[in-house]
Amino acid sequence: MFPNGMLDDHEVEVDVPEPGGDKNVIMDNNNSNIAAMSDLLTRMTTHGPKKQGTERKKMPISEAKEVILEVELERLLDNVDLKKEAIIAVEETGVVFIDVIDKFCSSKDIMSRSADASAEGVQRDLLPLIEGTTINTKYGNVNTDYILFVASGAFHAIKPSDMPPELQGRRPIRVELSGLSEGDLYKILTEPVANLIRQQVELIGTEGVTLEFDDDAIREIARVAALLNKTVENIGARRLHTVIERIMEELSFKAAEMEKGSILSVDKNL
Repeated sequence: MFPNGMLDDHEVEVDVPEPGGDKNVIMDNNNSNIAAMSDLLTRMTTHGPKKQGTERKKMPISEAKEVILEVELERLLDNVDLKKEAIIAVEETGVVFIDVIDKFCSSKDIMSRSADASAEGVQRDLLPLIEGTTINTKYGNVNTDYILFVASGAFHAIKPSDMPPELQGRRPIRVELSGLSEGDLYKILTEPVANLIRQQVELIGTEGVTLEFDDDAIREIARVAALLNKTVENIGARRLHTVIERIMEELSFKAAEMEKGSILSVDKNL
């Protein structure tokens, strides 16, 4: 009877934790993610789950199942050192991604070094981390010997060989990516859920006007963006923002003057 849920309406007495917690932590009882994160931070700062008193309450068996499960999970975590487990996970499986690494490197062909003081300081601070060192954090010491460092950069003004030899030697695997093609730009405009086309449709929708993009128009946007990247400057997918902005510049004012329920179509000729 119990496994089938026939006794779920029967009431039983269960010892449950007393309500309470850290007053300095902002809680949102309607958001389980915020509650879970707050509980995790409390565990890490107090070396484990916070001890609470219990009180006996009468509740249906269906609710008692969840309460008992939560209490037993709390007991299982009593002997787990979350700080230690987190540090081990970072040291053994951690990945650090360094973006625009070319911004704090300078070309060997440039004679002026006046603006490179801060860049050289960043390089000196970054080198020990990549080589392997021990970092002192508020959760304990973290060793970076086995942390994977991945760096990326456009390298328009400089070459990878302009980087300090120490940084080049610590990252022996180098991969050169090709630029985005017309087909790639089309996928960016259509495949993501919150793509740029949908953003413009929803924006115009606030005026009560339905904006529609023909498939030929989307392909033309991708073609123009790819052409500008080849002939002017290759800024990748950011070129799509520029092209769509020019298209929507006039349409946005036009939509504000249209009646609600109207349909505004964008075709290849536009």
